[in-house]
Amino acid sequence: MSEHATASRLRLSGLCFLLQILLILLFAVLVRYSPEGSPGPCPPQLNCSRRSPDSAFQQPPGIQDVHVQVLLSFGLLVAFLSRYGPGSAAISILITAFSIQWAVLIQGMLYFFLNGKIYVGARSMVSADLCTAAVLISTGAVLGRVNPVQMLLLALLEVTLCTVNEYILLTLMGVSDSGGSLTIHTFGAYFGLMVSRVLYLPHKNKRKREEQQDKGHQMDVLAVVGTIYLWIFWPSFTSTTTAHHNAENWAVLNTYFSLVASTMSTFILSPVLYEEGTPRMQVQIQDATLAGLAVMGMAGEMLLTPFGALIAGFLVGLISSLGFRFFTPVLHSRLKIQDTCGVHNIHGLPGVLGALLGTLLTLLATADTFGYRLELVFPLVAQGSRTVTDQAFIQLSALPLTLLLATLGGCITGAVLKIKVLRCCPAAQCRENPGLREVAEEGSDPSAGDKELGISTLV
Repeated sequence: MSEHATASRLRLSGLCFLLQILLILLFAVLVRYSPEGSPGPCPPQLNCSRRSPDSAFQQPPGIQDVHVQVLLSFGLLVAFLSRYGPGSAAISILITAFSIQWAVLIQGMLYFFLNGKIYVGARSMVSADLCTAAVLISTGAVLGRVNPVQMLLLALLEVTLCTVNEYILLTLMGVSDSGGSLTIHTFGAYFGLMVSRVLYLPHKNKRKREEQQDKGHQMDVLAVVGTIYLWIFWPSFTSTTTAHHNAENWAVLNTYFSLVASTMSTFILSPVLYEEGTPRMQVQIQDATLAGLAVMGMAGEMLLTPFGALIAGFLVGLISSLGFRFFTPVLHSRLKIQDTCGVHNIHGLPGVLGALLGTLLTLLATADTFGYRLELVFPLVAQGSRTVTDQAFIQLSALPLTLLLATLGGCITGAVLKIKVLRCCPAAQCRENPGLREVAEEGSDPSAGDKELGISTLV
């Protein structure tokens, strides 16, 4: 094995070692469990408006569903590229392991910090899982064009910025976004898209995009399994973020209704948009599934009737399918954004539409329409601190703020990842270690290297 390949291999090992030692030291100094003997109200010194310290250690409903979604569903969905699919699933586990630990620290500094310590419990882990989901969404936009070291640095920066965005929206502004249309889907998608734009290499236009996104039968099977898991567990994923248990069933049902309607709309459009008689699982069914779920992030606990969720899911399924067919090529050719997994159509655009739908529904938030749920969803409106119009304006203003933070954060992160020392060696020097291949340096001739230059077998 060449010196360059060995250095690339050891770089990941060294970074993992340093990060884990740092996390252990920070946990030793700062992190403590929430007091077991305090199952009552949250201590007034802690900020529990978004998350309580768990009433000791009672397991939040759906915590296993969240773990399954983050680890299994996302891991299988990034395994659809036959050249490096299994490695992608492995790296998603690595990113999840690091992001959870880092998110517990960053979120704890903002929500659970008291007397120089961070007090955590089961709900802290759920919140860290949700933040990790945003990171995994972002990695879908750059899949195959960054190495594991760059992935870890992306997670390090994005967890920090995602937590800051969430704190500004949910705590400082009082935005209602329990299912994460803005804080998870929109932020994660546009953060990843901006990283992809900064990392864009002109010479990759010389190769066929199909060569990069080559799929095999076995990987399609993995995508099918991942999609099925999404069907089973995502409604719990959406509802478990609510701090109000009485609103969970509402969010679960609305998510299911949106899911089935968006899937039906995909089967309506597929015969029209594509020549294949049967819709392709990875591209079309998966997109419809995620789109119907993402749009319910903000509106899930606000929708008053089942037919409203059906309409929202049906429309977003149509928009997502049309976006993948017509807008994705424009995104690549005009804006120079290579979106490997189509996160714009399955997370970004539905997240934006979900935020707009949530804003519209906020205007209907009165005691007559919402009943007792008004205090659960919009406590400031129920208390008279805000008018419905003020709350709707704040819900709407959260969208451009999230887009601004995501795009700026993505640009900064992309610039960091482009540093030459973080890149793997050229393909001619890395043939002995295919697991660390990635894009060549800007301006290099891809024909001079290995056939799979630009395709990382790990990510």
